[in-house]
Amino acid sequence: MKYPEFFPLLSFENKPTELPFMIMEFCRTEENIRLHNEMPHMQNYLELIWITKGTGSLNVDLKEYPLAENSIFCITPGQVHQLKGEHDMEGYIFLFTENFLFKNEHEFDPMYHSGFFETFSRSTSIRIENDISAEMHEITRKMMKECGNLYLFKAEILRRYFKIFLIYLTRQFPTVLKNTMQSRNIELAEKFKSQLEKNFRTQKKVADYARLLSVTPNYLNEIVKKITGYPASHHIRQRIALEAKRQAAYSDVCMKEVAWQLGFSDIAHFSKFFKNTTGINFSEFKKECHIMPY
Repeated sequence: MKYPEFFPLLSFENKPTELPFMIMEFCRTEENIRLHNEMPHMQNYLELIWITKGTGSLNVDLKEYPLAENSIFCITPGQVHQLKGEHDMEGYIFLFTENFLFKNEHEFDPMYHSGFFETFSRSTSIRIENDISAEMHEITRKMMKECGNLYLFKAEILRRYFKIFLIYLTRQFPTVLKNTMQSRNIELAEKFKSQLEKNFRTQKKVADYARLLSVTPNYLNEIVKKITGYPASHHIRQRIALEAKRQAAYSDVCMKEVAWQLGFSDIAHFSKFFKNTTGINFSEFKKECHIMPY
């Protein structure tokens, strides 16, 4: 299944000469924000949305999140999302890859290995205090200026500015998130989620992922539950169900085709799985949530 992608020509991985970092400023009804919101979309890079004025909402994988003034939301690769803003909404959108941020660097590794962006994305929006906001605005202006020049070491300067921006951002995290990010357990949980994202269509048992991560199934379930509140088995079921819901909501494919794409050879088995996992049968969900064919 193919999802629409924001700026299809903007493919950082496919353009070696393209700097895998971009800042877009938006205000009121500018064309760039209209294009960004034209339809639900997904991408293979990270996105930070910083609302500096006004209010709006963000739909991420069929869930609606309110966005208030001076708040930041993180979109991770593969999430289907759409930003909806009021006419007075202003702010910035940062587009970048993890490879850009951590290329040839080691001093920032703790943030990377702790699953910084996954942890951030689970906390919905982060509220920015006014004193920190002023510093982040100043750094953002410097980044925008640097994006527009052709001087040497442009990428290195942008990378360092952006790391400082993110360090200010982490100071806004609740204490519980700061403590969690230091745990070695979260690294295993994030590795599990990464493997799940790659293999959910073919690997449906905790033992499959435990083998990939060189741990026992019981230990994997225990650690993932300690970090996320749910065992690994729950995440496996939810990830499969999420993909099924995406296809039901955003396409015209039938249940049999969805079941086949997700590795179910028995449509009755898939139907039972969907009902048990979501609380509603597939056809009812498709009728209630279908958005648009493409």
